[in-house]
Amino acid sequence: MATRRASKNEKSKLFVLDTNVLMHDPTSLYRFEEHDIYVPIMTLEELDNNKKGMSEVARNARQASRMMDEIVSASPDGILSGIDLSEVSRGLATGRLFLQAEAISAHLPDGLPTGRGDNQILAVVLHLHKKFGKRPVILVSKDINMRIKARALGLEAQDYFNDKVLEDSDLLYTGVTPLTPEFWEAHAKDMESWKQDGHTYYRLTGPGAAELLINEFVFQDGEQPLHAWVTEKDGRTVTLESLTDYSHQKNNVWGITARNREQNFALNLLMSPDIDFITLLGQAGTGKTLLTLAASLTQVLETKRYSEIIMTRVTVPVGEDIGFLPGTEEEKMAPWMGALEDNLDVLNGNAGEGGEWGRAATRDLIRSRIKVKSLNFMRGRTFINKFLIIDEAQNLTPKQMKTLITRAGPGTKVVCLGNIAQIDTPYLTEGSSGLTYVVDRFKGWVHSGHITLQRGERSRLADYAAEVL
Repeated sequence: MATRRASKNEKSKLFVLDTNVLMHDPTSLYRFEEHDIYVPIMTLEELDNNKKGMSEVARNARQASRMMDEIVSASPDGILSGIDLSEVSRGLATGRLFLQAEAISAHLPDGLPTGRGDNQILAVVLHLHKKFGKRPVILVSKDINMRIKARALGLEAQDYFNDKVLEDSDLLYTGVTPLTPEFWEAHAKDMESWKQDGHTYYRLTGPGAAELLINEFVFQDGEQPLHAWVTEKDGRTVTLESLTDYSHQKNNVWGITARNREQNFALNLLMSPDIDFITLLGQAGTGKTLLTLAASLTQVLETKRYSEIIMTRVTVPVGEDIGFLPGTEEEKMAPWMGALEDNLDVLNGNAGEGGEWGRAATRDLIRSRIKVKSLNFMRGRTFINKFLIIDEAQNLTPKQMKTLITRAGPGTKVVCLGNIAQIDTPYLTEGSSGLTYVVDRFKGWVHSGHITLQRGERSRLADYAAEVL
């Protein structure tokens, strides 16, 4: 047994966890597969210092502590020799967990004061590096400066990659695929076409069709342009349905028409009763919030499909925080909801005739059907027959995103809006954002859809600034 373990140790790595990894993802203890993990005493100390409060970080610190307690309780005698994670992780990890059970005093360069927690963790990594010789000892940290200091000391360090959905955001699913003329030639055999309820349908079988996902949009420009989406898929066979043209005034949504191809795709998703979950990505000014509000107002006030609109967003300030805000939950959220008010001004201008009094009455009616909620009070709630809009969703972690989406009860539609190039939450990147996570996980589900909006429609100034600044 000792021989087998020794041979495994030569192949497996020893990962030393920084505190921010556990506070970012408490389940990281089970994410290192066959490799061993080592938790320094300073990491436990910092977890203890951050466990108080109701923030996401405090909750994660408490969960990480509970998980370690569960692991240690399962094998209280194995702290020195390492605790096997196979059983407690239910096979997710097969390595061992080591907790620092000895005083370690490694000699750090004079410029690094030993009083700092980061430097004490670096001292532990340095000690383990000297102790194990040839075995790879790697520091895992979300802190860039910590990784730089480790490399400066000749130690191996890396970011925590497990929560990253993809390495390059350019590879993220866009929800749109252009069709080439060759596509129709390759799929002409056994192709069926028919009209029903004002839409044209095409049933195709072939290699290109097999690559398409359900609710993915396809288009072809030229003399006979085609805008359609995949409504059914069975192996290599797909059914394409032509879209409702929301760029035409007769199909306007609360007075709003689509100004480009992607906006038309987005409105088809937003107005479809069969789509429960929608993600809209795009840079500033592409019309994400305006299209969503127009579609939600139409379906709440005109078709009565939903009872009310609920709007929420992450309260992460871009600059310095302005301190505590007075009033009720809705009044406290008001400064964060400038985008809502701006878009309501545009939509209210499209509400028809009636002069100042008519517009004021319409605005009061609209505001009475829109509830602004804080994320802090979402846990445990259930929204039935609501239109839930999550703005600035790129600032949510995957765990927060799961908490929000699972609030949806029967008859509720959830729409996530965001721009993954504008992330304000610390330690969150384009690859690990909750918005990226749900776009990737929900693609191909029959009741979800995604569109990446490409063209800015705000103003020529905003478009040029987004391009050159």
